[in-house]
Amino acid sequence: MSTIIQILIAFFLPPISVLMTNGFGLHFLLNVLLCLLFYLPGSFHALYLLLRDR
Repeated sequence: MSTIIQILIAFFLPPISVLMTNGFGLHFLLNVLLCLLFYLPGSFHALYLLLRDR
């Protein structure tokens, strides 16, 4: 998938992005929790996980 599309998904749908890149696990559950508490930390966490692998 294109990097631009992955970044957009990570910003607008953070849990879906984490699920696509890391699968169901600790990072996914942490991201869902961050998105439920505040939206921006969840987005930053998803972007970090996406760009960390590059």
